[in-house]
Amino acid sequence: MAAEEAWPLLLGAREMAAHIDDDHDWWFATDGPQALRHVEADDATAVIRWRAGIGWESTLPDTDPRAEFMRLYLPICSAMPERPLVIGHLGQSVDGFIATHSGDSQFVTGHENIVHLHRLRALCDAVVVGPGTVAADNPQLTTRHVPGPNPLRVVFDMRRRLTVDRKLFTDEAAPTLYVTSSAGLAAGATMGRAECAGVDGADPAEWRAALIALLRDRGCARIFIEGGGVTVSGFLGDGLLDRLHVAIAPVLIGDGRPAIRLAAPSRLRDCARPAYQAYRMGGDVLFDFDLREQSAAATAPPGIGRIL
Repeated sequence: MAAEEAWPLLLGAREMAAHIDDDHDWWFATDGPQALRHVEADDATAVIRWRAGIGWESTLPDTDPRAEFMRLYLPICSAMPERPLVIGHLGQSVDGFIATHSGDSQFVTGHENIVHLHRLRALCDAVVVGPGTVAADNPQLTTRHVPGPNPLRVVFDMRRRLTVDRKLFTDEAAPTLYVTSSAGLAAGATMGRAECAGVDGADPAEWRAALIALLRDRGCARIFIEGGGVTVSGFLGDGLLDRLHVAIAPVLIGDGRPAIRLAAPSRLRDCARPAYQAYRMGGDVLFDFDLREQSAAATAPPGIGRIL
């Protein structure tokens, strides 16, 4: 019930961020589904606040059942063209794998986390997947489980591994962009029903940076890197992610396709410890990492909220 009540408010906050005056603080109360009404700072009906230069924050008390839900998603709604955001997500087993060796990943995490993925899609302007995810899962990348707009679906396949028979290239459920090397790419080329776009670069790190720049030029303030492990790890290792969601499921795969893999420091003290919050999603636990903030307090876990 808390999610059902809060979700329309978040969709409204997402839309308003593109037009709000960021030089001032603003307070808002709800005014019907997805509608926000400006109120004074001392108005008891206020549910969210826009902080100049920072973005949205909830004004609900912690005892309100909507508070945890708002805390998780408002940072994404706060992105705007002048202050964009890139968020990644991985769902993994407790021993650190996203799929078996055969590529079977349906489904590592539970239904609640699948709904969470659809919420992230609805809040973002573009969702990006690599060729491995498209080949193994043949995803649709739509918002079937939640109300909200479908994002631009982006397939990032620099080595042109994929074939045109994948759903993303044939279903026309949402606008789709196939991003590959610009070398040999004809003007106006398509991949099935998907538009093609080329990027240049001397190595994968330059390719990833070029992809972000391409999507920014297309007006995408919120970019969601959905998978898979190689793709998310690449953007993470390059420092291109602002937030990272990692859902850990109570399942032991034993061995398989790994989740995050980065160049490893030799000393534990040199490992990244970003600030985070933790949330329970059914049987899974979701860690929401703020990669822009390193925090000593992150070594002491906060209370775990419940997001359904």
